[in-house]
Amino acid sequence: MILTAMNIKTIKANKATKGYWSNGRFVKPEEIAAEEVGPPSKTQLKAEADEKQALGEALLSLRADLMARLDLPAKLLDAIAEAKRITHFEGRRRQLQFIGKLMRPLDAAPIREAIAEQQGGSAQLTLTLHLAEQWRDQLIGSDEALGRWLTEHPDTDSQQLRALIRQARKDAKADKPESAGEAPRHGKPYREIFQMVKQALGQQNEEPQEPDA
Repeated sequence: MILTAMNIKTIKANKATKGYWSNGRFVKPEEIAAEEVGPPSKTQLKAEADEKQALGEALLSLRADLMARLDLPAKLLDAIAEAKRITHFEGRRRQLQFIGKLMRPLDAAPIREAIAEQQGGSAQLTLTLHLAEQWRDQLIGSDEALGRWLTEHPDTDSQQLRALIRQARKDAKADKPESAGEAPRHGKPYREIFQMVKQALGQQNEEPQEPDA
């Protein structure tokens, strides 16, 4: 930037003021703050939606007394009850997505506290566990989820993950339960995807175990 007499005068006037120069113009602190405060980004919205869906999944195993304390909407309670009855992989995945949508307008803090109370303070581990389960199901269910995962976690061994997903999909097709109440059995690739995702979500120093499928 070429310093003119006006520029120099303005710099002196703003000598004690924090800010920065941009395109020949001095940006003041209040303007910086205004720039920083804005609508949430798509990444932030997606992260919030993922957390709400994981919390919704955690509600499936929450004690009745803690659930009653939350005073959740009747529509959400009905959706949770329905999810508990579904054993089919794809049907359960869709139901959990629906629960996640119903969770979005709710305040997450009381739900986290209820989960923490039930888990003896390990709410973060529980939430990460459910997030890992959610990602695993999404990765097996759609290629779009794989693209999102690799964008958010570029250090992932994409070749290994793709191979595990392909095998998990083959296993799911080969082992479709015929009886309504029969839960599907999951093989090694299914469990390895969970472990891979869990580690990427920052649980390398903690070892929560995957609940029985």
